[in-house]
Amino acid sequence: MTTDRPLRVAVVGVGHLGRHHARILGAMAGVELVGIYDVNHQRAEEIAAASQTRVITDLSVVPDQADAVTIAVPTESHLEVARPLVARRIPVLIEKPLARSVAEADELLALARECGALVAVGHTERFNPAVVAARGHLHGPRFIEVHRLGTFPERSLDIDVVFDLMIHDLDVVLSIVDAPVAAIDAVGVPVLTPKIDIANVRLRFANGCIANLTASRISRDRVRKIRFFQSESYVSVDYASQELEIWRLVRPKAGMPSIEGGRQPVPNDEPLRRELEDFVEAVRHGRAPGVPGEEGRRALALAQQISEQMTMAGETSSWASRG
Repeated sequence: MTTDRPLRVAVVGVGHLGRHHARILGAMAGVELVGIYDVNHQRAEEIAAASQTRVITDLSVVPDQADAVTIAVPTESHLEVARPLVARRIPVLIEKPLARSVAEADELLALARECGALVAVGHTERFNPAVVAARGHLHGPRFIEVHRLGTFPERSLDIDVVFDLMIHDLDVVLSIVDAPVAAIDAVGVPVLTPKIDIANVRLRFANGCIANLTASRISRDRVRKIRFFQSESYVSVDYASQELEIWRLVRPKAGMPSIEGGRQPVPNDEPLRRELEDFVEAVRHGRAPGVPGEEGRRALALAQQISEQMTMAGETSSWASRG
């Protein structure tokens, strides 16, 4: 929909992430933040006042008042909130993971195809300037090491750490490795909640690439790094500080080879801002978003496989200990 008037956008859910959606969209050029909705009315009033917009008290009126909607409610409610919007052909950006299960994701995407509605997924790290800058230096990585460690949260406890944290990196890895996953070896344990709080996964891809990912939400320190090892070079990304380092093996015509490189220039920017700008432009120009629903579904499917494997391993261990 190419038009000169501002794009009318509503935000559904203004908790930890949704409040930032409202903040950014409320100040974005060419966008009118027409309102926000949250089940916590007091919270909605506070965020609406800060974003200079109004509170929407009835979700059913959103399709008549907005050209596009961002959804940042708990994962268990993604399908329930998105379904009526998609049915009315309202473009939606849904925070990751796309849905509670692959079955729910498939239902939503089938409806989107039937109605011709745009679905984007909030895999924010795809828009991290350091990740974007790194892509041009990656050529067939053979080994990928990922650490995403965080302190215990007060949110997203309805899902385990794979869907909460690791799915960010699963999406990034899947977008870089041009091959299907051939094998999964996963372990995880619940520590502070009934769900898995710390997990380690080893993925082997059909092209021989290995990815080793660790995610924890019970760490003292916050670490968000991904490292790529490939022929004659090493690429390191610090998601949090948006830093990129590249080291290469240099072979001179004479003498011993050396390793050269270091930190590369990266334009500092807020990944969520880039993500929302991409969504707005996708809606305006009728193009695919940076992370379309199908790619969100791909990351969700892998996360679900990993989670199921860890659950089965935990049940087997429990039975073995009883024996």
